Amino acid sequence: MKNVKKITGVFILIFLLIGGFVSAQDRAINPNHLPKAAKTFLAGHFKGISVSSAIEDREIYGVDEYKVYLNNGMKMEFDSNGNWKEVDGKHQKIPYGFIPVSIKNYSSRNFPNTYIVKIEKKRWSYKAELSNGLELEFDRNGNFKKIDD
Repeated sequence: MKNVKKITGVFILIFLLIGGFVSAQDRAINPNHLPKAAKTFLAGHFKGISVSSAIEDREIYGVDEYKVYLNNGMKMEFDSNGNWKEVDGKHQKIPYGFIPVSIKNYSSRNFPNTYIVKIEKKRWSYKAELSNGLELEFDRNGNFKKIDD
């Protein structure tokens, strides 16, 4: 019985080690190797701000997402196709050109002395963080849902 427990323990350890090597692998990439959509996004909305690093997050099935860090401290995440998922200004105002108009209008109309410092696009919603710390939630069409402070 002791041998069965030892063998089982060894197999569990082996599977855990293998799983750790096979699971998510982050690796630095050249920003030129980002998907075209991500490069276009960066060139259009963050022109003149160079990329300090780009990280490719690989899963078993392929690339899951890309993380890009700019020299001014801002960070963004893109899906495997290069579509933006999150832009974090790290307390700096982010460009509004890619943010849905209804979200821009709502935040500037209802919170005139603030600006958006972070925005996250999920499957069914958006979450925007303002410079005063409030988080606004919107549906996927950009209609206001609630304040989550």
